[in-house]
Amino acid sequence: MIVADLQSQHVRRQLVRCRIHRIRRMHKALIVACLAAALVMTGCGGMGTDPNSNQNPPPPPPPPPADITVVNHIVYMMQENQSFDRYFGQLNAYRQSKGFGADVDVTPANASQLAFDHSTSFTPFHMISMCTEDLSSYWNESHNDWNHFAPTTATPLMDGYANSAGGNSRNAVPPGFDINGQRVMGYYDDGDLPYYYFMATQFAMSDKWFAPLMSNTPSSRLYAMAATSHGVVNKPLSQINIPTIFDELQKAGISWKNYVPDYPNGSSLKAFPAFTKYASNIVPMSQYFTDLTNGTLPQVAFIDRDSKNGLDEHPGTGINIQKGAAYVKKIIDALMNSSSWQDSVFFLTYDEGGGFYDHVPPVSTVSPDGIPPVLGTNDTCTATPGPMCDFVYTGFRLPNIVVSPFAKAHYVDHTPFDTTAILTFIEKRFNLAHLTQRDAAQPDISFFFDFAGKPNLTPPTPPSQPTNGPCYVNALP
Repeated sequence: MIVADLQSQHVRRQLVRCRIHRIRRMHKALIVACLAAALVMTGCGGMGTDPNSNQNPPPPPPPPPADITVVNHIVYMMQENQSFDRYFGQLNAYRQSKGFGADVDVTPANASQLAFDHSTSFTPFHMISMCTEDLSSYWNESHNDWNHFAPTTATPLMDGYANSAGGNSRNAVPPGFDINGQRVMGYYDDGDLPYYYFMATQFAMSDKWFAPLMSNTPSSRLYAMAATSHGVVNKPLSQINIPTIFDELQKAGISWKNYVPDYPNGSSLKAFPAFTKYASNIVPMSQYFTDLTNGTLPQVAFIDRDSKNGLDEHPGTGINIQKGAAYVKKIIDALMNSSSWQDSVFFLTYDEGGGFYDHVPPVSTVSPDGIPPVLGTNDTCTATPGPMCDFVYTGFRLPNIVVSPFAKAHYVDHTPFDTTAILTFIEKRFNLAHLTQRDAAQPDISFFFDFAGKPNLTPPTPPSQPTNGPCYVNALP
C-alpha cells in the first residue's frame, strides 16, 4: 500500500509539472504575440497603443513657407523721364474714391517753384496736353534742381526745377515756348492715365523709389544694368568693360533676353561688350509676345523703351504719354493672359525724373565702386566741390508699379531704395553675387510680395487707356 501511494503521488506531481510547463509556454507565446501586434500597430514607434486612437499613420509635416523661389520669371521695363509727383501726385484722391487709404506721399498743397526770371512762383496745375516741351535733366541741371543757389551742398531745397527748365527753353535752337519753366509743375491724374492709376492701386508700388543718380538717361540706364555708371555722368563715349547683371546670369546658366523695339541698336546693352558677346539674347520686341504664346519666356527679361515710335513717354514734340501708357498696357496684358503669369514678377519704372518737379529729396546712399564722376570743364562740382559731387546720393523719385500674382494687393511701401534694387532682387532669386557696393546696399524688395499666400492667378481686368488726348507743346496747360 505504501509503495502504491508513493507511486500515485509521483504521477500526480509529474502531471502538475507538465501542466505548469504548458501554461508557461502558452504565456510566453502570448507575450511574444502581443509584442508583435504592438510593434505593427505603432510602426515600431512604441510598446503600446491607445485603443481609442486612429489606426492610420500620422499626416506628413506641412511644407516650409513659400519664398522667392516660387518666382520663375522676372521682367523689368524702364520708360523715360517722368517724376513721381507728375504722374502719381494725385493718387491718394483716386485711392480714396476706390475705398483704399490715402497712403501715398503725394504733392503737398504748398508746392511751388520760382520762375526762371523770378517774376512769379508756379504752383501745381493739371496738364491738358498729353505732350510736353522737353526739359534737360543732365548732371548740372539735376543738381540745380536739388539746390538752385548751392547745388554742391547737402542741403536739398528742391527749388531749381523751373529755373533749369526755363534755361533749357531759352538755350534751345530755336528757343522753346516755356522760357520760365512753368511746365515742371504740370501733373496728370486718373482721367489722363486710368491704366496706371488702376494698376498702381490694384497691385503694389513704392513712394520712395528713386533713380540711381542725379543725371540723365544714359548714366541711369548704366546703373540699371551694372549697378554703376563707372564714373559716367551723362553719356559714355565708348563701351564700358564692366560686368552687367546679364554677364552674371549667363555664367550661372540662367536664361535671359533683352527685348528691343528698335532692334538692335535701341538696346541699352549697347554701352557694354555684352551687346556683341550675347547678340543672340538681344531680340526684337515681337519675340516677347511669341515667347509668351509659346510658354518660352526666359527667367529674366529686360524690355527696352520704344523711342523710335514715340512710345517711351519721354517729353518732346509729338510724344503723347497716353500712347506710351497704352503700349505698356499691351505688354503687361500679354503677360497676365499667358501661362507665365502664374510665376512672374513685372517691374515697371522710369530711368530718371526728367527734370519735372518732385517734392521728396533724393536720399543718401553708397558709392558703387569709389570711382568719382568724370566731369567736364564747366560741369557742376568742377569748380566748387561739395558733398553732392560724388555718387553718394540717389536721383529723384520715380513712378513705379510692381505687377505679379504674388504682389500684395493695394500695397504702398515707404522704404527708400533706388532702381538697382531690381538687380538685388534678381541676385537673391538666382543666388548671384552683387555687382557693386550699390546693389549690395539695397533693401530686399521682397516686401512687395506675399509669397506664402494664395497667388492671384486671375488678375483684375484693367480699364482701357485712352490715346487721343490733345498734344501740343506751344501752350500751357
